[in-house]
Amino acid sequence: MALYVYSVTAGTHPHRLDGLTGVGESPSPPRTVTAGPLAAVVSDVTEEIRPKRRDLAAHQEVQERLMADGTVLPLQFGYTAPDDLAVRQALEDAADDYLAALGRLTGCAEYHLRASQEEEPLLRRILKESEEARGLNDRIRSGVADPRLPVALGELVAREVEQRQDALAASLVEALLPFAREHAVHPHSAPDFLNLSLLVSDGSKDDFLTAQADLADRTDRTDDGVELRLTGPLPPYSFVQ
Repeated sequence: MALYVYSVTAGTHPHRLDGLTGVGESPSPPRTVTAGPLAAVVSDVTEEIRPKRRDLAAHQEVQERLMADGTVLPLQFGYTAPDDLAVRQALEDAADDYLAALGRLTGCAEYHLRASQEEEPLLRRILKESEEARGLNDRIRSGVADPRLPVALGELVAREVEQRQDALAASLVEALLPFAREHAVHPHSAPDFLNLSLLVSDGSKDDFLTAQADLADRTDRTDDGVELRLTGPLPPYSFVQ
């Protein structure tokens, strides 16, 4: 029978899996497959697993239960293996890498920061601070019938938005890096201009949360329409290598 694989842990992890249900139309309870000092948390599946809301929630619930009791190497949603033997072989083949990752991530959690910005306040600031943008806008508003003007203004504003948001994103990352062991900047899509993961140790968690809250407060007081959204603690998906 095929297996859905949730994560890898140390074999000594308590694996409190009682009451959890796995993924799939007819979910099986999660269980472990062990190989030497390692264990994989799996459940039996009989069909191809797709990212339905219920299954995504079940996947995450297993990760969070495991994370509450120790270090976990979470797999991304959708990883399957043909049987117990294949899982055991994979653990044995990559044992050194898994053990190193477990050691590196011990006592840490992932925090995820997204930053977005309302368009209107940013455009107002660009028109206020950019003489060139303001001049183009004034000519358009005065009725100058030159089709090149809107194009030129649009290109200028797009450049200004990118430059300003890149600079702001860099400053946000720089402010939080002292509190993180590792970080990863992910691709983002509008309206977000920053998609950042940080690996934070338990010992730095309080200082990190204080720094992030202060940063959010200062950002909010600029009246630039910037919003910071923090989630965590999370299983360290972004830092499993």
